[in-house]
Amino acid sequence: MKTRLHQLKKRERERSKAEMTKELSEEAAAHHHHGKDYEDPPPAPLLDFGELKLWSFYRALIAEFIATLLFLYVTVATVIGHKKLSTADHCDGVGILGIAWAFGGMIFILVYCTAGISGGHINPAVTFGLFLARKVSLIRAVAYIVAQSLGAICGVGLVKAFMRSFYNRLGGGANSVNTGYNNGTALGAEIIGTFVLVYTVFSATDPKRSARDSHVPVLAPLPIGFAVFMVHLATIPITGTGINPARSFGAAVIYNNGKVWDDHWIFWVGPMVGAAAAAAYHQYILRAAAIKALGSFRSSATN
Repeated sequence: MKTRLHQLKKRERERSKAEMTKELSEEAAAHHHHGKDYEDPPPAPLLDFGELKLWSFYRALIAEFIATLLFLYVTVATVIGHKKLSTADHCDGVGILGIAWAFGGMIFILVYCTAGISGGHINPAVTFGLFLARKVSLIRAVAYIVAQSLGAICGVGLVKAFMRSFYNRLGGGANSVNTGYNNGTALGAEIIGTFVLVYTVFSATDPKRSARDSHVPVLAPLPIGFAVFMVHLATIPITGTGINPARSFGAAVIYNNGKVWDDHWIFWVGPMVGAAAAAAYHQYILRAAAIKALGSFRSSATN
């Protein structure tokens, strides 16, 4: 009786061991087949009308509107306050360094707050770059850009309401080509500056980086905010730093100056070109999307 019971237990252990070995081999085969330890999200559809029926879509629009409003209010108020103190010769205000910190710091804060709701774009150039990379649909991209632009107008409008006596006299925080620079230089500065920003956005939110560097507790909004900070240090003397068409548009609408409107095209064309270049560089060179697509095409043709 004992011998038979011992044999049954032995068979059960062997069966369990065989099943475990089979599961491990299947997992190893699956890992070898996929060849990566992360999953890319599926590309967003070009037109996703189903989004229009979701409350989460409108919640994201509200988040983008409020975030851009707050961004423009704090940053443009900082610019006006700096110019006011500089005019009065009171310690020269916060200086270029302080203005750059205001822009970079607000992006860090607002991206952190809204990333889980809308993705924390707060910038039509970022939205455009993510659309080109198929991260968002066309409907969501257009809606985001409208919400960001309206939020920017309202944010700068608050600055004018609170600082009315200084706002128009001190330039309204609007972007234009500064004296000593031409349109070509300004356009190049905006393209390169936006490239740095959007390239940082793609790198900081890359699922491959999240999987491989999961042991490094790096907050994605932090490098994005630092990118904005560094670009402002470089381009404030040239254009006042746009790299965000909503920021430039909101200030242009409220300030409504002829010189600002003459130069305004630079602050849409430059950021959009820079965003497109960053999206192409990250997706097709760093992530080798073109090579992968070509390999997949050749594989299907052979089969």
